[in-house]
This record gives sequence, structure tokens and C-alpha cells, in this order.
Amino acid sequence: MVRKLDALVVGAGFAGLYMLIKLREEGFSAQGVEAGSGVGGTWYWNRYPGARCDIPSMEYSYSFDPELEQEWEWTERYAAQGEILSYLDHVAERYDLKRDIAFDTKVTSAHWDEAMGRWLVETDKGESFDVQFLILATGALSEPKLPDLPNLDAFEGQVLFTAKWDDSADLAGKAICHFGTGSSGIQAVAAMSEYAGQLTVFQRTPSYAVPANNRPLLPGEQEEQKARYREMREAAKHSPLGFAAPPRPGKAKEFAPADRHKRLEEAWNAGTTGLLNAFEDLLFDETSNEFAAIFARDKIAASVDDKEMARKLTPDYPLGSRRMCAEIGFYDALNKPNVALVDVREEPVVEITANEVVTEKGRYPADAITIATGFDACTGAIKAIDLVGRDGQRIGEEWADGPRAYLGLTVSGFPNMFAITGPGSPSVLSNVVVSIEQHVEWVARCLADLRTSGKAVIEADAEAEQAWMRHVDEVAQATLFPRADSWYKGRTRDGGEVFMPYVGGVGAYRAKCDEVAAKGYQGFSLGEAS
Repeated sequence: MVRKLDALVVGAGFAGLYMLIKLREEGFSAQGVEAGSGVGGTWYWNRYPGARCDIPSMEYSYSFDPELEQEWEWTERYAAQGEILSYLDHVAERYDLKRDIAFDTKVTSAHWDEAMGRWLVETDKGESFDVQFLILATGALSEPKLPDLPNLDAFEGQVLFTAKWDDSADLAGKAICHFGTGSSGIQAVAAMSEYAGQLTVFQRTPSYAVPANNRPLLPGEQEEQKARYREMREAAKHSPLGFAAPPRPGKAKEFAPADRHKRLEEAWNAGTTGLLNAFEDLLFDETSNEFAAIFARDKIAASVDDKEMARKLTPDYPLGSRRMCAEIGFYDALNKPNVALVDVREEPVVEITANEVVTEKGRYPADAITIATGFDACTGAIKAIDLVGRDGQRIGEEWADGPRAYLGLTVSGFPNMFAITGPGSPSVLSNVVVSIEQHVEWVARCLADLRTSGKAVIEADAEAEQAWMRHVDEVAQATLFPRADSWYKGRTRDGGEVFMPYVGGVGAYRAKCDEVAAKGYQGFSLGEAS
């Protein structure tokens, strides 16, 4: 049996849940499909020890319903995975969303039918859907990227991925070899050091990790923020990065050394974005950035007892050009006698045996291997679907020369398909909940406008898409972001790079999307089904 609907929403995290709410509001019939057994998306799967948000809880939440934001009570400055999952479950219950979500179900294929002007979608449960609109709320950081570990299949112990963690895993007292020191890895290392017999951390690229300064929310603190929530939310929508507090005015290089150091010191304990917000030019001016980078490197060196380990942990790229991390006990963990650090650039892994990780310089016993080596960012979960657009175009082939999407929302050749926080949008370089809400609201408005105008099909023009991606790259090149090798960059088949997120600012991006819609969806072709 084929179910005929207006829209199919793939994913039930922050984006998928809100998309279902907005589609209902606009009177569209819609179904959600989710691979997990419950809602939550990223926060359903990432159950690794120490998992926690690095954006303040009060801002990492929905803004669309003032009643919701007033009734929910957060307990900590930075919410742990379980609390965020409870929040999203509360949202699903509050708006009765679960009745329209098929859990434990993966979309395996979606093919555009040119004659009907609709998407034909199949799932791994044998279900079929015939939908006018396909909305991919699959998450920018949801498809894990595997490291190149020679002969990993020979390992006889547990292999655990932070992005798909097994809750039943008991690693107490065991020898753990852990790979990855990005955001997830930093959190997992700190937690696992508390109970591992021996923890060996394998690192390729060190991160700038600043103190999260996490704590319980103080009495009255939450109430005070709730009283000005509307003001905070509006400021975030029009800010550079989706946060209520903008960067502090002034250029770091123009401050006297003592005054500059004082401001950096104040910002050090302000969380993930605190240091980057210390001055207005840190992401644009190399000289100013280097002052802040040296400050952070000195802090890292002072946090680690062993000078050789401190050297390995010290980044050499501009501050903020790779994802900034918030740490709670990471450097303390590395000072423990049961924790060791291996730099795989200096000591490459050559083999995995049944119970060891073997490098060019040593052998490291392992009862378990844990992996936090990042994601196929922005595009991985979409490419995992057999997604075929107009004239047999496959999304994997279309993106082989670099991810592209007009406004980060739609892909030329794939009519009536929308990606929430896709490549070419602020997405991972913003408070992603703010970006998600903006995308969802724009898509809902677009579908409603199409219905009003009597149009059935919308597709990005190839020229508009190309022009937008050139603009995305030009804006990025005016910053320090391209200076580091990071997952912000998509790769092309010939070894080239495409910078994926839009770094021109959440507010500027919102204004552009609104302008496109106001001009009758400029850069899109609107029409009837064939």
C-alpha cells in the first residue's frame, strides 16, 4: 500500500519535530520517519559518557512558543544529553507528534517522478510513500565518519562510536584506546578517565578547548532570563552566530597588552563562544586572532603537567577556524597516571590486532576501542539515501564536485526537496536551533505560498545555486575559517575543497532568505507537474 501525503519529513530531532508542527499549522498532511526508536535525533544517538551541549541551555531551545519556553525548567548552564532528550520528548508529547512519526524506520530511496511531479519514497520496513514534498531534517552532524584504522576487523574487543553509543557497554577497569579529540572526544575522554583501567587517547589534530564553567542554574537566574526571553530571541535571530550576546566591540590588535589580556581573561571562562566574542575581529584579522590564540595556547600549557604532552595538545591554526570545544575535566584527565596521549601524525597507527593498537613506535593494549572521529558533515545523512532527482540525477554524483544547495535549502535538479540546515547555510557555524527554526519557518511559508499561487513544483535554478555557492565561498575567504583543515570543508572528487557553511551571519542570511521569498522566490523556477 502506498500512502499519499503532502509531505514526508525525514528525521525527528529539533528540525523534524518543528517541521511537523509547522506543516500541521499550515494544514498539510505529513508523516515523519525516524531511524531511532524515539525522538531526539543527535541527542537520541549520542549517548556516550559525558555527552553534553556546548551552547547554553536557555538558548539551545525552541523559541516558537512562549508558553513552552516558560514552562520548561533547565537544571544546568550546559544541559547533558539526557536532559536535552527529555526536553525533546516533552515537545513531542506536548504537541502530540509521535502519532505521525514512524520510528525504527529508515528511508532507503526517494525517486522523483517527473510525470506526477511527486516523490516516491521507500523505507527499510517496506513502506511506500507518494509525496509532493520531501523534507530532509536528517541533521548536519549525524552520519559518523570512520577513521582509517588498518585491520580493525581483527579486533576482538568492543568497538564503540560516540555517535552510535551502546548504553549497555561496561568499560570500568578496562584498557581503552580512544580515537578523536574533537568536541565529542573531549567530553568522552574526561568521563572515561574516571573509570578506565588504562585510557590511551589517539589524536590527529588538537583542539582549542576552553572551560565550560558548567554549573547548576542559580535560584532566580532562570526566571530572570525568562523574563527577557523575547528580547534575547529577537537579538539571536539577527546576530552573527545566533546568540543573544554579540561580540564585544573593539579590535584585539588595537588594545594595550594589559587591557587585551584582561578582556581575554574575562572571556576564558565564558564558555565555548566566550573567547571568540572577546573582540569583534578575531575571525577576520590574523594579527588580532594570534593574540587570542597565544593566550589560549598558554592556558592549555598551564593546564597540562607534562611539557611534551602539552606540546602535542597545542593547536597551530587560528583560534576558531576549527570548531571550538568546551571542556569539563579534559585536561585534568590527561594529567592522570592512567591516561596517555598519542599523536598519530608523529606516531601513525599501522595495525589493529585482536587486542592491541600498534603504531610505528609502540603497542597499546585494548579491551575496547572508542571512536569519536567526527561526521560526514552537512551531507552524509542525505547521501546515505538513494536519492534520485530529475533526469536520473543522483545526489551523490551531483555532490561529487562539492556540496551545493541554493541558500542551503534546495538543490537544482531535485524539485520539491528541502534540506534543513544544508550546505550553504549557517547551520554548524551558528546556534543551530536558531538556524533550524528559520529554515523550518521558511519552508512552511514556501509551501503555503505555492498552494496559494496554484503552483505544484519549485526548483532552484542552477545559475542561482552556483552564484550562491560562489558567494558562500567568497564570504568564507574573507575570514580565517579556511586557514584550518576542518570538516567545514567538503571535498571534491579531484581533491579540491568547498567551504560548506555560510559565515556571513545568521541575521544577514535570514534577510536574504526573506528577500528571495518576497520577490516571488527569486532564483527558483515555479511550475505545474508535467
